[in-house]
Amino acid sequence: MKQEERFELAKKRVDDLKGFYQHLLSFLMVNVILLIIDVATSPRDFWFYWVTLFWGIGLFSHGMSVFGFNGILGKDWEERKIREFMGKMEKEEKKEK
Repeated sequence: MKQEERFELAKKRVDDLKGFYQHLLSFLMVNVILLIIDVATSPRDFWFYWVTLFWGIGLFSHGMSVFGFNGILGKDWEERKIREFMGKMEKEEKKEK
């Protein structure tokens, strides 16, 4: 692997981590604000946890994709599909010539 390719992969990894940490920070800040609003306006009837629950599911899946568990449609799948499509395009180009 060339130095440029390693740099691009490392930069993408850093961007992915940065995106996750920004997502986490906004999740925490918004949910703390929603908790304060909820307690101040309706202390007997909590609703903020619904936002926290569903946003938390999204944050969890974002974290799983960044920190290694990519599931069915992970990086390996993406790379295989890219190679597959590139191979098909090369075959089509050869047929056209």
